[in-house]
Amino acid sequence: MKRGQSHAEPRVIYGINAVGALLARSPERVLKVYIQQDLGPKRFGRIGDRLNRANVEVRRVAVARLDELTGTAKHQGVAALVSPSIMLGEAEAREHIEKLEQPLLLVLDGIEDPRNFGACLRSADAAGVDLVVMARSRGVGMTATVSKVAAGAAETQLVAQVGNLVRFMDVLRDAGIWMVGTDGAAEMTLFGTDLNQPVGLVLGAEGRGLRRLTREHCDTLVSLPMVGSVESLNISVAAGVCLYEAVRQRGCG
Repeated sequence: MKRGQSHAEPRVIYGINAVGALLARSPERVLKVYIQQDLGPKRFGRIGDRLNRANVEVRRVAVARLDELTGTAKHQGVAALVSPSIMLGEAEAREHIEKLEQPLLLVLDGIEDPRNFGACLRSADAAGVDLVVMARSRGVGMTATVSKVAAGAAETQLVAQVGNLVRFMDVLRDAGIWMVGTDGAAEMTLFGTDLNQPVGLVLGAEGRGLRRLTREHCDTLVSLPMVGSVESLNISVAAGVCLYEAVRQRGCG
């Protein structure tokens, strides 16, 4: 399958889990690893074996250099320069979907918080999502913060960026994928909805939820039962709940 466009330049990811996961899954994408020069043996032990197996260039640097590289002090003493992530375009996404027997997609409408996006990617990877779909001009991109929160999933989970999300949802519907949107006011609940079929779970941005046009282009809207005092869930938590209900219904795991 022809892949989509990559980011123009190599980028920096950070954190022991994020760097370690990429070394394990796609070591060829790791161009260089930066290790804090006084990193303790316990922390280094969590990544040292993978560094040795990957045979990658390692540089010992001062903590100030790591702060500069990553833009944060929360790097855990480890960062890596990696080759660009690859995003599928619309044509590649359609080609990929056509090969799937019973696709499970996660469609994100305007997610802006990189931590939430990273958490969604981590849940998507864990639940076996075939493709995450997002608009090219709306929402957050693949940043270092996304990679750290995703703990490796940002480098392995297939993501498609499309020009017009609503129009692409129509393409998915024409391909036989049932578009299930989340809406707190919906009468039907997630747990009463058949997800054991080709399905795309559509979740809206933090705070405002689904945009009107996105909502109107869903085949059905579902709510998550809220029995406490809060009115809604964080989008990454809601994504995890929805994805694992699909996993449960499909008898996976």
